[in-house]
Amino acid sequence: MVTVFPLSWVYLFTSETPVNFLLIEATAAAFGVVAVIASGRLADHFGRRRLLGGCAVGIAVFSGFAPQLLDAGTVGEIVFMVVGFVLLGLAFGQSSGVVSSGFATEHRYTGSALTSDLAWLFGAGFAPLAALLLSVNFGLIASGAYLLSGALATLAALWLNKELAGRK
Repeated sequence: MVTVFPLSWVYLFTSETPVNFLLIEATAAAFGVVAVIASGRLADHFGRRRLLGGCAVGIAVFSGFAPQLLDAGTVGEIVFMVVGFVLLGLAFGQSSGVVSSGFATEHRYTGSALTSDLAWLFGAGFAPLAALLLSVNFGLIASGAYLLSGALATLAALWLNKELAGRK
């Protein structure tokens, strides 16, 4: 939703060249790297689950204005990409720790690897295509709704995980 989808949208539905957008994307990715590094300190201070939940709330808020930013020319694209990469970096930096902590020590690596690989395959792998399909058929605002659905699913998974962990 922050890497492939916006590049596809800009390439297919604007007059902007892919090179210009890729420069924006590469610069914003640097912010994402800093956010991944910062996420460790933030998780140490606030906790992994709380940080991941906060990121999901941030993504939910971002989903409300992300389509308008992506459709607002170069300045909007820059804001979209920087905010998107920062949110992605903060969430990504902690997601592996949250996932691995849900498995018993003897199954931690296998469970984490399978969960991560399947999530990338089915979640992130199809997201750009799904968002593009929704946007082409229902307008760019549909990509915001799709992004919101992911944030809500993350919040639901965090809540469900906490409930299941409390039953042990």
